[in-house]
Amino acid sequence: MKKIGFLSFGHWTPSSQSATRTAGDALLQSIDLAVAAEELGADGAYFRVHHFARQLASPFPLLAAVGAKTKRIEIGTAVIDMRYENPLYMAEDSGAADLIAGGRLQLGISRGSPEQVMDGWRYFGFSPDKNGSEEEMARRNAEVYLSALQGNGFAEPNPRPMFPNPPGLLRIEPHSPTLKERIWWGSSSNATAVWAAKLGMHLQSSTLKTDENGRPFHVQQAEQIRAYRDAWKAAGHEREARVSVSRSIFALVTDRDHAYFGRQSESDDTIGFIDDKTRAIFGRGYAAEPDALVEQLRADQAIAEADTLLLTVPNQLGVDYNAHIIESILKHVAPALGWR
Repeated sequence: MKKIGFLSFGHWTPSSQSATRTAGDALLQSIDLAVAAEELGADGAYFRVHHFARQLASPFPLLAAVGAKTKRIEIGTAVIDMRYENPLYMAEDSGAADLIAGGRLQLGISRGSPEQVMDGWRYFGFSPDKNGSEEEMARRNAEVYLSALQGNGFAEPNPRPMFPNPPGLLRIEPHSPTLKERIWWGSSSNATAVWAAKLGMHLQSSTLKTDENGRPFHVQQAEQIRAYRDAWKAAGHEREARVSVSRSIFALVTDRDHAYFGRQSESDDTIGFIDDKTRAIFGRGYAAEPDALVEQLRADQAIAEADTLLLTVPNQLGVDYNAHIIESILKHVAPALGWR
């Protein structure tokens, strides 16, 4: 059995060929797709966060709206860039959204990826410590955020408050008691996956990974997942670790499917640089008729290691077509692989 959800980047563009021409379209259609995915029996609705871009950005209004419109489906991010976040304000926002959703948030956070502007986090008022790096800043913010989610008091109360306070130091409110157990770290390297395991965060691994040994993408990703699970076990956490991987997967069952994605059936891993120093490997997409697709996915070692699969969806093709993409995987592919 495997949890299957979708991951949307929420692109929008004022083009006649796009079904999402405004930011409002992207947000409202994201809610509609989450509702449709729940009705189809999918397990998760996840959203990417990018700043200074025509994509989904501030996630918590969207997550709260999805939570109010749905009843069962997990609602998450993959990922929130912690270089841009005030961790205490984020604890308030996420606590409120999780309470609205009835405790269904699964928040992926991370160091983030290259953004649309240079050092965009500086415009948000954040900068690394002297001689520190932006990666260290993101991990520090993550640790402060996790600490706030513990719910322990840390702030000295005003001796003459406007409203009565409970005794002792005050904590961030509203507090969602179990949200800390549902935080994931988006990791591109083995080392940060191990770090996340030690802190008790679940693991999100996407279609991009630091190229650490030249092996195929899915093999390196499976190695990363095994290193993460070993570190989780060594840390002695009582909870069960969860791991998600994301993939572009299209079952070709209609003429429209073939027209859109038929040419992707022979795609391969690619190599590139996400910055001046980091060589990365990008995983292939999958597009084939269901029987062939089942055999291709059966050979993906990282999917086999993960308990959760996030299907990246082309949101600009509209809610109905993206619901069809999800339904095709649930109906024609997942049962043959034992995921349903």
